[in-house]
Amino acid sequence: MENSEGEKSESTVISEEPLVSPLDIGLLVVIITVGYFWYIKSYKQSSSSEKKPYTIQPSSLSSIEQTSNSSFIKKLKSTGRSLVVFYGSQTGTAEEFAGRIAKEGARYKMKGMVADPEECDMADLVEMKEIQKSLAIFCIATYGEGDPTDNAMDFYEWLQNGDADLEGLNYAVFGLGNKTYEHYNEIAIYIDQRLEELGATRVHEIGLGDDDANIEDDFVSWKEKLWDSVCSHYGIEETGEESNIRQYKLVDCSEVLPERIFSGEISRLKSYENQRFHLLFRTHIYPKYQLIVSSTSQMRYDTGDHVAVYPKNSSELVEKIGELLNADLDTVFSLLNTDEESSKKHPFPCPCTYRTALTYYLDITSNPRTHIMKELIEYTTDPKDQEKLKLMASSTPEGKKEFHEWILRDNRNIVHILEDLPSVKPDLDHLCELLPRLQCRYYSISSSPKVYPKSIHITAVLVDYTTPTNRVNKGVATNLLAQLKPTNDELPQPTIPIYIRRSQFRLPPKSQTPIIMIGPGTGLAPFRGFIQERDYARKEGREIGEMVLYFGCRKKDEDFIYENELQEYVANGTLTKLHLAFSRDQPEKQYVTHLLEQNADELWNIIGVKSGHLYVCGDARSMAKDVHSIIEKVVMEKGQMTNSQALNYVKKMEQQKRYSADVWS
Repeated sequence: MENSEGEKSESTVISEEPLVSPLDIGLLVVIITVGYFWYIKSYKQSSSSEKKPYTIQPSSLSSIEQTSNSSFIKKLKSTGRSLVVFYGSQTGTAEEFAGRIAKEGARYKMKGMVADPEECDMADLVEMKEIQKSLAIFCIATYGEGDPTDNAMDFYEWLQNGDADLEGLNYAVFGLGNKTYEHYNEIAIYIDQRLEELGATRVHEIGLGDDDANIEDDFVSWKEKLWDSVCSHYGIEETGEESNIRQYKLVDCSEVLPERIFSGEISRLKSYENQRFHLLFRTHIYPKYQLIVSSTSQMRYDTGDHVAVYPKNSSELVEKIGELLNADLDTVFSLLNTDEESSKKHPFPCPCTYRTALTYYLDITSNPRTHIMKELIEYTTDPKDQEKLKLMASSTPEGKKEFHEWILRDNRNIVHILEDLPSVKPDLDHLCELLPRLQCRYYSISSSPKVYPKSIHITAVLVDYTTPTNRVNKGVATNLLAQLKPTNDELPQPTIPIYIRRSQFRLPPKSQTPIIMIGPGTGLAPFRGFIQERDYARKEGREIGEMVLYFGCRKKDEDFIYENELQEYVANGTLTKLHLAFSRDQPEKQYVTHLLEQNADELWNIIGVKSGHLYVCGDARSMAKDVHSIIEKVVMEKGQMTNSQALNYVKKMEQQKRYSADVWS
């Protein structure tokens, strides 16, 4: 009891006389408050100082990285290289040639790199002289109507507008062109001359490759003489070592998540799902020629534009490669550039399966070039097969003859080679590195958006033929398009990516301007759109000018496409005249060029007296050239001009866009 009372008594005493006074409590509160605010202020300052490098540093690093990436000189110096090969390429051939040159440089103790001029600061060419025994080589294609390729445009304009001192720069140029076109290798010739004007030293004469003949042969012949000139210029010798160095290394991607694997997208992963490309999904096929295409998204085009179709290889050919090489086509892999300084990390979208690469990304139907023959030798076990490949890879007259006959004349692709030389068993990843990229196919749109705003029409021949080895070759794009059958509304439609390429092939701004259209065969395609657009204007009550069409084909009963449609346009007055030439329907062949000559008065009346427009579409190799000659002759005779005056008149028509051509070889 006492103890409890005593504790109670003690407790009472404590409560009556507290140890901490109100003054003490007040001071404590002040101290805590000041300490709190001091801590918050210090924390903010500390956070601020920490955030400053965090937010600014990545931006700074990025800008430094961009500068470094655009400076090919820094890359050359930091990696001990002296050879840089630039390429201006639209389809990939110039880039392929550039890679082959850079690779061969090692045989001459010139370590090389391939560079895209679009990704480089080309003003750094003035610093090439700082690198001992340096050399810049340009593989440049001429595109369209004498234009530079898209990736060489900035470099071309820099040469045109600048006056850099390129003394000390050693260079050589190889051009890629087609003699059937008027502006044959124009860009390469200009670059070669302009570099010399700016003080650079030409180490070897320009090479001009003709894609209408044998551009591979042109390139190999020029390349051999190039190295002779290089050895002479620098006083060096070939090491004699054959270099089969891989540009890309194989990376196992078996553990990569499915959502990170490409399945045929052209560039961005999952781009098809996000519809970054127009997707062609419905095709109606009319006998032999016409395909009508619809789109899943808003697709804007103008009359005269082109549509690019991204094809895919047949599953039969893809499976055949897998069988011949005993490979699992569903293996996920990646090819990574062994050159860490290269901006091109992969040859095609990676990672993906071998099946995807062979189906969507690689060209397995064209004739392989000689360097592929050379690379296949090390994978060949039969001595006879080895000797055949060595012969075709050589530049001897016998080798060129064998390559021309066995590969080009017999039209063999990589599948045929693997079939006919059974001991050739390349690693599939190396084969994927060697094969060129599968390119999109361009078609002139044969419809008008005024009449068909939600669809485009393609006029094309289904490519299907038998080769000298009794194999059936099929066009990659046309056969794919022919297989796209519309399904009922409940099922998803088959799709294929496409995009619209703008063209300069345009109707005159005024609908009253008279025009002449010359389009035999599928060259009729853009003119069908022209006629539709003029017919639309006529139905709106607008005045339209004369429309004269020259069309030709082999046989009227088999090849006269859009016959009923064209006759209807003649009947309603949209088409003023329709001149027809059927080359096989009479003993003597007759072509549209014959009709042009016969109608010289009408031709001059429209293009001369009435200042009308003239359009040509079709074969560039013969038809377009013959038409051009006839036009010059008519202008000279009917316009009563001298030969030089007539040539100048036609040239002026071209400059004024009154004479336009959409041709192919």
